[in-house]
Amino acid sequence: MKRIGTFFACLLFNMLINLEWTIPAWILLAMHFFFGWKLLWFWIALGVWLLSIILWMDIISWASSCSGPDKPKENKNPYSVGQKKENEKTGE
Repeated sequence: MKRIGTFFACLLFNMLINLEWTIPAWILLAMHFFFGWKLLWFWIALGVWLLSIILWMDIISWASSCSGPDKPKENKNPYSVGQKKENEKTGE
C-alpha cells in the first residue's frame, strides 16, 4: 500500500513538472470551440500526455531497480593486513 501512495505522489509531482506538455491538448480544445473540431482529440492528447508520464516513471523505476549493492569480493592482495595474518598461521 505504501508503494501505491508513493507512486501517486510521484505521478502528481511529474504532472506538475511536465504541465507544459499539455499545450497541444489546450490548443485542440481551443480548436474545438473556434472551429468545431471534435472534443475527442483533446482527450486523446491528454491521455497520451498522461500515459507518457506513467511510462517514463516505469522506465526510471525499472532502471533504478537494476543496480544493487556490490557483493563483497575476496581480497587477493598478498601485502594486505588480512593476508598477513593468514600467512603467519601457515608459517610463511
